[in-house]
Amino acid sequence: MSEPTTINVANLFDDLPDVSQPIYAKLKQAIVLKITSGEWSVNQRVPSELEVVKALGVSRMTVNRALRELTAEGFLVRHQGLGTFVAEKKAHSALFEVHNIAEEIAARGHQHQSELLVLESAKASVEEAVSLGVRTNHNIFRSVILHFENDLPIQIEERIVNASLAPDYDQQDFSTHTSYEYLMSVAPMTEGEHLVEAILPNQEECQRLQVSPQEPCLQIKRRTWSGEDIVTVARLLHPGSRFQLFGHFGR
Repeated sequence: MSEPTTINVANLFDDLPDVSQPIYAKLKQAIVLKITSGEWSVNQRVPSELEVVKALGVSRMTVNRALRELTAEGFLVRHQGLGTFVAEKKAHSALFEVHNIAEEIAARGHQHQSELLVLESAKASVEEAVSLGVRTNHNIFRSVILHFENDLPIQIEERIVNASLAPDYDQQDFSTHTSYEYLMSVAPMTEGEHLVEAILPNQEECQRLQVSPQEPCLQIKRRTWSGEDIVTVARLLHPGSRFQLFGHFGR
């Protein structure tokens, strides 16, 4: 392992744009920027929680959350008794959590953008009604959004939404905020489930993701609840070469 770091963390926020965001998210973005720029190299020990607290004047809880999430996301690795070190990384998402894809990409120091392909109101088909736990012909919304990381397609998001729980879904500008942000604001998630599969994309999906028909993709089918009601059902498709899932189990 590397020798103890002599990194000066007092100016950690200096290279960040002046935008409003939680301190822990700002700290995560600053650390990721140091890693992706090469200023903090792989296997280098990063500043301890206490060092960051003293240098930046933020709470230890804030620093702990930032380092813990970066470790879960694969940017850092912690070794008992030695400290926290820069790890090799690959774009990934937490398997047992639901996150805002725009925040995940920003935390890696990259640029997120999205393209709205479909946004419509409809009456639920039998299959859609079963998925959402509503009656057939219940009012729903359908959307398809293509997400990019640094101009490279990273996710096709296909979604159906219970219109009675998110009535203004079809009025949202998904170029400025994500479906996750809106849905969490009107019907906060209390429960969710995932089904993960490896599949081969069809022709249209290959074109959207800019991959060959032979490249396996990671498909996540997700349902989320708010209280007793299913708010949304989503199918998320990622190129296998650009994405991985991570999960942590308690003892």
